[in-house]
Amino acid sequence: MPRLRKMLNDLNASYIKLLMRQIETQSKTTLANWAIDYSERIILPLWLKYCPDDLRPKFALDSARLWLNGKIQFQQAKKKILRCHEAAREAESNHVAHIAARAIAQSASTIHAARHCIGLALYGALAVAYDELGTEAPWERLEIRAEQECEHMLAALCEISVVDEPNPANIDWYY
Repeated sequence: MPRLRKMLNDLNASYIKLLMRQIETQSKTTLANWAIDYSERIILPLWLKYCPDDLRPKFALDSARLWLNGKIQFQQAKKKILRCHEAAREAESNHVAHIAARAIAQSASTIHAARHCIGLALYGALAVAYDELGTEAPWERLEIRAEQECEHMLAALCEISVVDEPNPANIDWYY
């Protein structure tokens, strides 16, 4: 059985670099909305496919959105996001669910720090690839599918990007 990777880890891959460059042009709010929206649409259904009775990742996304809309305090959202990380740990026996929950937690965590949004790509694109191709698929095929998903993510971000954003997030990728 091939070694299962938990995330894409090549920040120098061209498809990751393109995404990072676009991320750097946007505000934390735009990035949080993008990551939450994409996770709700694409990644959360993966989690629910394998763990339909566990709504902690959904609650993390919901609470991040409530915080963005000024409806709850940050600490309330943070508790739900930490519970999503907990769900990921508990789902380690199901690789797709595990990394999908990691992607969701990172997406929701973008409300705290903009750089967390890259977790959507690093975990989420791989979750999509493993779900579609299986955990036995060769890495080369998985990476091609993950790259395609990152291209979809970039397109989704470009759709909502603010041209000449006056307050782009200041992101240190290599902290």
